[in-house]
Amino acid sequence: MIIEREQDVTAAALAVMERTSDPRLREIMVSLVKHLHAFVRDVRLTEKEFRDATAIVAELGKLTTDTHNEVVLMAGSLGVSSLVCLLNNGDHGNTETDQSLLGPFWRLNSPRVENGGSIVRSETPGAPLFVSARVVDKDGRPVAGAEVDVWHASPVGLYENQDPEQADMNLRGKFTTDSDGRFAFRSVMMVGYPIPTDGVVGRLLAAQGRHPYRPAHLHALIFKPGFKVLISQVYDPSDPHIDSDVQFGVTRALIGKFVRHDTPHPTAKDASMPWYSLDHTYRLEVGEAVLPRAPIR
Repeated sequence: MIIEREQDVTAAALAVMERTSDPRLREIMVSLVKHLHAFVRDVRLTEKEFRDATAIVAELGKLTTDTHNEVVLMAGSLGVSSLVCLLNNGDHGNTETDQSLLGPFWRLNSPRVENGGSIVRSETPGAPLFVSARVVDKDGRPVAGAEVDVWHASPVGLYENQDPEQADMNLRGKFTTDSDGRFAFRSVMMVGYPIPTDGVVGRLLAAQGRHPYRPAHLHALIFKPGFKVLISQVYDPSDPHIDSDVQFGVTRALIGKFVRHDTPHPTAKDASMPWYSLDHTYRLEVGEAVLPRAPIR
C-alpha cells in the first residue's frame, strides 16, 4: 500500500499482521498494532517523545544483566506483572489465588534443607522466624512430595546476591513436603525494602512522586507434576507499605499471619525474644508443571 494519509499506516500494518501464520501470534500482533497506534494518536506523541521512548526501551535492555532485571522491575512498577498473574490464575481472575509475582531475585538450584531446618547460612541479625506451611490441592487434600523453594530478603532489606556481607544462598532453601503436605523451616524476620532506583524505574517513580518500597514478604515456588507451578508471596500485614506496594503485588489472599511471641520458644532454646511464627497454607491449581526461567543467576 502506498501511504497517502496517516490512517493508511495503521491499515497497512494490520494487513501485514493478519498474514502471520501462527494463530496466537497473529492475534497478539494485530491487537498490539491496534493499541499502539491508538495510543500514539491518543497522546499525539511528538517526534522527540518517540525518540526518547525508544532510548528508554534500549536502556531497559542495557540495564538488564544476570544479576539485575530492569525489565521485570518496570513491568511490576506499571502493574503489568500483577495483571498477567491474576488473569492467568484463579479461574482466569474470577476467584482468589495464591499465585503471585516471581520477582527478579529467584535463583535456580537453591540448597536442599531438611524439614524443620534453617535457611540462615551466615550471621544475619534479626528476630527469629519459624515457618510451618502446608501444600494442598484446590479441594484441600495434602500434596506430598512437592518441591518448595523459599527465599526472602534479609532484615536489612537485601537479598543475598545484592549483599557481600551475606553468604551465597543465604535465606534460600529447597524443601520437600511430607505425607501431610507439610514443610517447615527456621529463618529470621524479613523487612520491606526499596526496589533498585538507579535506573529507568527509579526515574519513573521520582517523576510520579512514588515511594520505591515493597512490603515485607516471603517468597515460595512450589513444583509438583500434575499441578501448575505455584509462585507465591506471603506479606506481613504490619508493614507500613502493605497498602501501597510499588509493584502492585499485594492481594487479600496473600496476607499472612505473622504472629509475634514475647515468651521463650517452646523447643528452640537459642531463639531470642521476640520471635515470630507463620502458619500458612498454599493451594495448587491443576495444570502443567513448567518452571519459569530464572531472571538472575
